[in-house]
Amino acid sequence: MKLKTALLVSAVALTPLGAWAADKTVGFSQIGSESGWRAAETTVTKEQATERGINLKFADAQQKQENQIKALRGFIAQGVDAILLAPVVATGWDSVLEEAQDAEIPVILLDRKVDAPDDLYMTAVTSDTVYEGEVAGKWLVDTVAGKDCSVVELQGTTGSSPAIDRKAGFEKAIADASNIKIVRSQTGDFTRAQGKVVMESFLKAEGAENICALYAHNDDMAVGAIQAIKEAGAEPGKDILVVAIDAVPDMHLAIAKGEANATVELTPNMAGPAFDILDAFWADGTLPEKWVQTESKLFTAEDDNQAIYDMKKGLGY
Repeated sequence: MKLKTALLVSAVALTPLGAWAADKTVGFSQIGSESGWRAAETTVTKEQATERGINLKFADAQQKQENQIKALRGFIAQGVDAILLAPVVATGWDSVLEEAQDAEIPVILLDRKVDAPDDLYMTAVTSDTVYEGEVAGKWLVDTVAGKDCSVVELQGTTGSSPAIDRKAGFEKAIADASNIKIVRSQTGDFTRAQGKVVMESFLKAEGAENICALYAHNDDMAVGAIQAIKEAGAEPGKDILVVAIDAVPDMHLAIAKGEANATVELTPNMAGPAFDILDAFWADGTLPEKWVQTESKLFTAEDDNQAIYDMKKGLGY
């Protein structure tokens, strides 16, 4: 897939309401509700649609691509004005995207990319998922500072672009650190329950005393893994360092408690920029760049981070 120059958008700024978007109908095919971040993205998308007067048709795919393809074809049949797609996996979209193109319905990808010709969709509003993995890896390199460190990795859904990219970015960041080695890597499917189950298998195979750090492709898996670490009699955040991606409230809470060490932010507001793009397109035919990049930043307990501060205050720290 070809990527053009990225346009950086704020992760926190509220986007202006657009008159051209009012009374439009937009279909939103969401992957599911496998994580706190995914649920937040759904909530924000619905809120943004309501504020703009958009009629949002929502379809929960329950983590199945066939459900998403069925939903997209349903949106096309209904003649919606645009489609938002958060793709569960990267491949297998060409045919249905061609159908949307033939119906002259613009498609915007949210938070994940697809392996398809980029003329089949209007743009992709995503973070740089490779960069997210790099940020997490660089944090670990700096934190262990030459100490031998065996890492276990909880991967996201197999075949999804975030899982592929976050792994590649992390490996790139630690490539020159001969002291850091990934000793176990397995999918936890982006869910808290599977994160716990897979971490239990890592602990059984390696022993808690032989694991220096956990890298999880999302916070929900990390939170599940933290519970497994505690049940194994070790201290997460101390005996085993924990770094993940998303910056959801439960991860801020874990950092505030000292049970996790770092998380890389992924804003759930992908819809705001997407609706702005559609509003400009409907107004005068303005076309965006093929990639609209959202901001990513690292949060640790040492940062001047209001969310973590509030959590600590609530805990009496």
